[in-house]
Amino acid sequence: MRQQFTCLTDEQLLRQCAVDTYRASGPGGQKRNKTDSAVRLRHLPSGLQVIAEESRSQHENKQRALKRLRQRLFLLLREPFPPTDPASVALWQAVAEHQLKLGQRDARYWPTVGLVLDALVAQHGELAKTAALLGVSTGQLVRFLAGQDKVWEQANCIRRQFGLRPLHRPE
Repeated sequence: MRQQFTCLTDEQLLRQCAVDTYRASGPGGQKRNKTDSAVRLRHLPSGLQVIAEESRSQHENKQRALKRLRQRLFLLLREPFPPTDPASVALWQAVAEHQLKLGQRDARYWPTVGLVLDALVAQHGELAKTAALLGVSTGQLVRFLAGQDKVWEQANCIRRQFGLRPLHRPE
């Protein structure tokens, strides 16, 4: 399900959204209070909603909201594992090669998050089995999951679905 949305261009993804603009509250001076620069995207097929209101530019906020929507799609929508589409299969093979050592600015980061969470669901939330399936160590998997708060929360949510205790953050 996620794959059909994440492979779309920005324009195609935006066409699937209801776009709301409004005036953001808070600091920013007179201009902020006079323009509808804040953007809310509601992705109609998935029901996900994101907002961006940091900039005084509606265009910049729309780009930020699209980026956040893509991240949420990878974070919250699950695909069957192992993947069958060519792009995800190639990513799965690359995971073992780079051993989850990706920075959050790397273009492969969020697709890798989606793949790792898909694998976690396929292994009923069990870390050791998930790590073995991905070809990485359990420590590498935990460090990857702990690298971003939302990813860590989602991993714990998946574990709770299978009746497992939440993970404790490494120090």
